[in-house]
Amino acid sequence: MSLTRRDFARTSAIAGAGVALAGSVAALASAPHALATADTESADEGHGEAAGRHGGVGYGPLVADPDGILALPAGFTYRVLTHSGRTRLESGEFTPADHDGTAAFPGPRGSTLLVNNHEMDGPRDEREFPVPLVEGLVYDPAAPGGCTVVEVRPDGGVAEWVGIAGTAQNCAGGTTPWGTWLTCEENSDRAGENGMTKDHGYVFEVDPADRRANRDPKPLKFFGRYDHEAVVIDSKRGHAYLTEDADEPNGLFYRWTPPEGFRYGPGTLRTLADDAGVLQAPKCYDSGGRYVDDLSRATRTGTVYGVDWVDVPDRDARTVAVREQFAAGEVTRARKLEGMWWGDGGAYIVSSYAREESPVRHDGQVWFYDPRRRTLTLKVLLGVDRDPSGDGSFDGPDNITVSPYGGLIIAEDGEGAQHLFGATDSGRTYPIARNELNIGTEEEPEFSEFTGVTFSPDGRTLYANIQEPGIMLAITGPWKRHKRR
Repeated sequence: MSLTRRDFARTSAIAGAGVALAGSVAALASAPHALATADTESADEGHGEAAGRHGGVGYGPLVADPDGILALPAGFTYRVLTHSGRTRLESGEFTPADHDGTAAFPGPRGSTLLVNNHEMDGPRDEREFPVPLVEGLVYDPAAPGGCTVVEVRPDGGVAEWVGIAGTAQNCAGGTTPWGTWLTCEENSDRAGENGMTKDHGYVFEVDPADRRANRDPKPLKFFGRYDHEAVVIDSKRGHAYLTEDADEPNGLFYRWTPPEGFRYGPGTLRTLADDAGVLQAPKCYDSGGRYVDDLSRATRTGTVYGVDWVDVPDRDARTVAVREQFAAGEVTRARKLEGMWWGDGGAYIVSSYAREESPVRHDGQVWFYDPRRRTLTLKVLLGVDRDPSGDGSFDGPDNITVSPYGGLIIAEDGEGAQHLFGATDSGRTYPIARNELNIGTEEEPEFSEFTGVTFSPDGRTLYANIQEPGIMLAITGPWKRHKRR
């Protein structure tokens, strides 16, 4: 049943108007359970005083790392699991480069299995450490990307092998309720473009626990062909939700409805026809029933939009890109739709930033889509960061996960300093880690983004990646539950 703007205007009840953005740090939360960027602190030797105080939130200031990799709060430690060009796969090749989306699954005999995307596009021969082309696991031999599976054993041993190869620019991805990984191509090159021999822009399923299930990779074309970022599955209602990282015009947030009677499970997605189910894009309305063209219009945390869904005309984009198939006024867009994670009965969705291609500028949003109410609520809003080199504020949220200790953990892909940071249910943010690996020069330092933030199945270890050159890290310490304040 369609949710009309009149229905939403009549039934909507929004608590609190929120506080508008001002300056380089975002607004305080005002709606129930809204998250905001305030009370950040990340001071240590050589980095000056923090811009704010935690007031008991978080784990205290970050301590500089003598090894120059990861600054963490006192009491926390990290371990390098994989390092591109240094560690090796079971087959002998070096770990591939450009780590991105990651998820953790329980493995055999108490181990943890981590599926790790490698975000590489373009001609394969231009990459020093592409994903190796393992027989039977290759989609397009001309493409450099794919996934590896990393097994972390209880005795500390680590093994890594290829899950899928020959895909392009594997980005955030997402888990399934049946224990597999959906890897997303953030690249829609056609066969013949950039040396590719097959069309790209698809989602593929990777089973971390069953290597045989990954043979003969099949693109799940019913999810559409576009610059995919992330995907989550609503196991209760059956929908899949997907994000698109694109502009000119800005990308879209999608919903896929499976065919009637379809039952999810290991391997069942591969049985569906290329045109199975229905792919749709959102059309949003504010509390007054007015159409919203772009999610950047929301400048207050707690903003709630009603969502209707519009069918995609040609999901395989045979002649026109999917996002370009809609005329003005037909759908709601957003810039840099990035990571997504299922939790609290809905999907947390990141819009990393908005600039001149959007109606309103910002340095990051996190939305929550409630499938029961069919609403989007703005949970986190980052103002335009005037000093991205400092530790006093965050910008450019990207990969995201829901913490077993409450709130969210977010990987930063912004300007200047790069952090992992937390956001509590009540609206406070706090630093967890800072990347100290300078891949630039002393005169012009450069720090790669964090990616692949995810907790171990038992919640004791936080895994995250430094994308360049490609380092997977395991972070442990005195985790604590964050109370609502």
